[in-house]
Amino acid sequence: MTTLIVLLVIILGLIGFGVGLYNKLITGRNRYQNAFAQIDVQLTRRHDLIPNLVETAKGYMKHEKETLEAVIEARNRAVSGLQQAAKDPSDPDAMKQLAEAEKGLSGALGRLFALAEAYPDLKANENMMQLSEELVSTENKVAFARQAYNDAVMQYNIDRESFPSNLISGWFRFQAATLLEIEDEAKREVPKVSFN
Repeated sequence: MTTLIVLLVIILGLIGFGVGLYNKLITGRNRYQNAFAQIDVQLTRRHDLIPNLVETAKGYMKHEKETLEAVIEARNRAVSGLQQAAKDPSDPDAMKQLAEAEKGLSGALGRLFALAEAYPDLKANENMMQLSEELVSTENKVAFARQAYNDAVMQYNIDRESFPSNLISGWFRFQAATLLEIEDEAKREVPKVSFN
């Protein structure tokens, strides 16, 4: 009888341990999905600011129609990429497409701001200054949200791949999550310093 009770306690302990591991994986998955939702909020804000920025610039940059159209086209690709990634943040292809679309949008915005430098009236326009400031602020929030997301993904993947959690994750088909890496070539360049 004592052996049966000990065996029952061991079995219940193993079941409890397995349930705990399962719940830890569910918690990790929910954390990274929530973290992606924060990226979604910030990128949506960024995407919503861009048409106003382009409209403000249109009045001053009549000869720069191609640049303005490129910004809107890049914005539309980024919105589409965000919608795809939001459906399933664990889809590596969707995350890669989002990263590429956001990289393209950043490049198009960079060209727009570089051209805006040639238009002193546009640079001094209160709407343009306010929109630019909001865009920079939103870019910072996106960076922080992306870092939180990547941290949550990393922790989830570690939990998913560690023994004995990997047994539970395999049985219940917990998929690996993908980091969101938006490469900005300008951030990787070494600043040039010259003393003239």
